[in-house]
Amino acid sequence: MTKREHDILQLIQENPTIDQSEIADLLHIKRSTVAVHIANLTKKGVIKGKGYILGEPEESYILGIGAANVDINCHTKYAINLRDSNPGYLQYSFGGVTHNVCMNAALLGADVKFISAIGDDENGEGLIKEAMEAGMDLSHVLRVKNHPSSTYISFADDKGDMFVAFSDMRVMENMTVEFIRKNASVLKRAKLITIDPSIPVPVIEELVNVYAKEVPLYVDPVSIAYARVIKPYLGAFQMCKPNVYELEVLSDMKIETDEDLQKACRQVLSTGLKEIVVSLGRDGCFYMNRDGLTIRRALQPLDTVANATGAGDAFMAAWIYGQVNDWDYDTRIDYALAAGAAALTSETTVNKEMSLNLLDNMIKERKK
Repeated sequence: MTKREHDILQLIQENPTIDQSEIADLLHIKRSTVAVHIANLTKKGVIKGKGYILGEPEESYILGIGAANVDINCHTKYAINLRDSNPGYLQYSFGGVTHNVCMNAALLGADVKFISAIGDDENGEGLIKEAMEAGMDLSHVLRVKNHPSSTYISFADDKGDMFVAFSDMRVMENMTVEFIRKNASVLKRAKLITIDPSIPVPVIEELVNVYAKEVPLYVDPVSIAYARVIKPYLGAFQMCKPNVYELEVLSDMKIETDEDLQKACRQVLSTGLKEIVVSLGRDGCFYMNRDGLTIRRALQPLDTVANATGAGDAFMAAWIYGQVNDWDYDTRIDYALAAGAAALTSETTVNKEMSLNLLDNMIKERKK
């Protein structure tokens, strides 16, 4: 169950005759949101029939396997001058694509477990403390002795857009197939597994060969370099969320028009991938699945961007949250776009104020 579902279930246990409006008032959420959660609890067998008869819940947690980094985001005050010192400021926070996806999902109320390789340094301690405070289960994280945690450094231009970034992910090399096999029961019981290609290739192969038929796999290519890593395995995944540059690598074609975009998506889906969502920055996103459904949507862009790092991860988190809770495509896309926009308003990689209420307001204010 998600955190919000736990909250609702507790209220029902305390007062089996409580109505949805009362629950909404107590939790400061919309009655329609309560209805969605109760419907999900019914589907999971936690609530059976009228009168809130309680049953046994099924496993519904999201499992993330991937990187957790220290993020150093550098912002310039003016246009960047190469080979010169550029005035600006630095923002220090914790990140890593799968870490960010899991953090956002946990803040939205999902039940989340996270597997990564983290150094035994001060940064690693900070990573674990913050993630646990957000509600993530890190009991299966690998702590690597005498090794620094991963570090990611990004440079944003005067408009807030990423100019260039660097990452040191060497600690992830310690995540072995043997380590993954020790956690097999955690993987098999997951509702879905989301990964990034920073994990070693043998681990990726283990996931697609052993678990893909039992548990839906989701992937964010992360970068052009990592898109090349994940490309041979795309057919085993349920969903992939590239940006346009990563899609060019995955599809082996240049994308300059909307027609090119759709052709590239069809090419990638022909590998066996079930669905694809392409991040288009200020232009929103483009969705396509193997059944032929296509959706292109965007919210009104923000006037200012506090930090461009992490928006795609928040998008992925809300999409996955919607998947776990059986939201329809339109709802899932709206909330994913809203999550990406909410991330852009935060100086830190993960917006600590992330919540369904925040996304409700973002959709209300910015939906075209």
